[in-house]
Amino acid sequence: MNTEQMTAKIAEGQGFIAALDQSGGSTPKALRGYGVEDSEWSGDEEMFGQIHQMRSRVITSTCFSSGKVIGAILFEKTMDGEVDGKSTADALKERGIVPFIKVDQGLADEENGVQLMKPLDKLPALLEKSVGYGMFGTKMRSVIKSANPEGIAAIVAQQFEVGAQIADAGLMPMLEPEYDITAEDREEGEDILLAEIMKHLDALPEGRKVMLKLSIPVKPGHYTPAIEHPSVLRVVALSGGYSTDDACKHLAKNPGMIASFSRGLLQDLRKGQSDEEFNGALGKAIDQIAAASVAG
Repeated sequence: MNTEQMTAKIAEGQGFIAALDQSGGSTPKALRGYGVEDSEWSGDEEMFGQIHQMRSRVITSTCFSSGKVIGAILFEKTMDGEVDGKSTADALKERGIVPFIKVDQGLADEENGVQLMKPLDKLPALLEKSVGYGMFGTKMRSVIKSANPEGIAAIVAQQFEVGAQIADAGLMPMLEPEYDITAEDREEGEDILLAEIMKHLDALPEGRKVMLKLSIPVKPGHYTPAIEHPSVLRVVALSGGYSTDDACKHLAKNPGMIASFSRGLLQDLRKGQSDEEFNGALGKAIDQIAAASVAG
């Protein structure tokens, strides 16, 4: 797939984007969920080797290339690795799946009710490498904890500022100002968040497009104005800690918003499963998440 084909796939595809981008801090938890104990690896290289085996098993499963997964977000080490003797990006594209790369370097300490991204000092080199691998886009996460207007304005401004740098490098930025689904004031805060997002969308240069990755809103259809904005290629939803069933139930109430789940996709997969069991569990999750993504 070339850039034009990948753009069309993301804009029009009837399916969802898989999040396979657990990084150093979240990998041990992901491995435990998969049935790999801490005692089974020693050091980062062995840890990342274990998670790459899991991701390779997911990517090479026949159900993953069923057409219902239209994109996949990778961690840098997964991008650097190989699947079936090819670069991970090429292996995905051969299956009709558009590759994205996680580019943030973690979260700063909470201030004004939000956690901004830490300084992205490695971003220029990572963008150059990602373009070389033929990646389509990027993803970067920051987190909103409360309805603090100053904090939310800062988090959206940072996302769009870095997004401009990514777009200038030739990649599609997926902006992810996640709203913590446990926050008691989330409905109020999501009103502030949408207003800030729309302000920045309206200020984008003509022809510039971005993607948004957002928590499933309290009010169904809340992000419709962003979904319909001409500068937005696609709006995707994170599962945010919801189970697969709950995430899909809430997502289905938001037409035009598709899934980009991690836990919701992988929660029932185990290393010890036979190929039949593994493919069955993965296929069931893919079918469920894809159905919720095209509902309405």
